[in-house]
Amino acid sequence: MWNKASPSFLGCSSDFQKADTILFGAPFDSTASYRPGARFGSRAVREESFGIETYSPYQDADLSECAVLDAGDLELCIGDSKSALSQIKKFSAAVYRAGKLPLMIGGEHLVTLGSVSEAAERFPDLRVLQFDAHCDLRDEYLGARLSHATVLRRCWDLLGDGRIYQFGIRSGLREEFRWSRAHTSLSRFGFDGLRKTIQEIHGYPVYLTVDLDVLDPSVFPGTGTPEPGGVTFRELMDAVLSVAGNCRLVGCDLVELAPALDLSGVSTITVCKLLRELLLALNRNPNCLGKTGKKNTSEKTSEN
Repeated sequence: MWNKASPSFLGCSSDFQKADTILFGAPFDSTASYRPGARFGSRAVREESFGIETYSPYQDADLSECAVLDAGDLELCIGDSKSALSQIKKFSAAVYRAGKLPLMIGGEHLVTLGSVSEAAERFPDLRVLQFDAHCDLRDEYLGARLSHATVLRRCWDLLGDGRIYQFGIRSGLREEFRWSRAHTSLSRFGFDGLRKTIQEIHGYPVYLTVDLDVLDPSVFPGTGTPEPGGVTFRELMDAVLSVAGNCRLVGCDLVELAPALDLSGVSTITVCKLLRELLLALNRNPNCLGKTGKKNTSEKTSEN
């Protein structure tokens, strides 16, 4: 089941039965509307992760204390969005059946839909937190309903009103911003209101999706659609730690790293460090899926 063709992220090679979190890559970028290359993000993160330490001075914790299995990259059909999403959904289902938390590395943002669609079936009261520069609320983009520009609209199709919370948004059509007023909770430019949102969704199962272009291009140029005016690494890390430390997370992803667009390698190592901090925070939160046993009180008992 696991793809052993690539190295593990910073030694995340726990035995599957013992692992709380299953890390996997979704190398897909077929709907990239500006600059492609995100399909290479997950492999680059693994290869460059050995440039950082397993120890975090931010949390005084070490990855050696975590039970994480890096399952490698899924083999996705690059030219077929429906097929790729189906494969991601199928893999996520296997992780959920084992009572573990899936953490996906993209890939473009559309890959989120595959994981969220499975989570929504298993957790009927699911909430989605999105950190992103873009609304991603278009109903279609150049005639395509499955696109990185429509991914949160497709998540809304599954979840309905009042269950998607968007932060860092600073780009989109006027129609997207207007549509969001009636259907999602959208915070422009940064993380204002995040603490209140965390309190509001306390106890609910939460899926966190981080489009890395929420970062300012001066910090993170290696992405397909950079947007000036973004947050700093420390602001994003603090926001991610707040969510991972206080919410009942049942799934996560980091998407839209295109490593070839930043030849310095700084963008890739930035993701490595953020991923390290996220894994450590998940390990310390007893309410996250994987830490609470194989059966969760809000999870459907039937396995799809």
